[in-house]
Amino acid sequence: MKRNPLVPYYLIMVLGLVLVFFLGIKGIGDAKEIAKEKEGGAEQVEEFDPEQYANTSCISCHGENLEGQGSIPSLHGTGLSKDEIADILANGQGGMPGGLVPADNIDEMAEWIANLK
Repeated sequence: MKRNPLVPYYLIMVLGLVLVFFLGIKGIGDAKEIAKEKEGGAEQVEEFDPEQYANTSCISCHGENLEGQGSIPSLHGTGLSKDEIADILANGQGGMPGGLVPADNIDEMAEWIANLK
């Protein structure tokens, strides 16, 4: 019994056409959703969480509990005002570079650090 060597290629072609058809339909639905987002209908504003930001960004230098490591100071009980902390976050000081915290969130982060005990 001889098999036709083109059958697998025909099956692959049919599968490809079916995928193109269904992915095209999916794309039409996504296009409507994208258009709605561009109009501002599905706009989502993500809130800044200073504690979460500190746990992801600051612990690499200031230690797991933000209590400092070696020459790097602790963030607990700094004795600095909110404005002084905001200035350090924006411009840097010593070994800490400025601009690590997004500019829009510096005040929130400074207040959170100022209130750490």
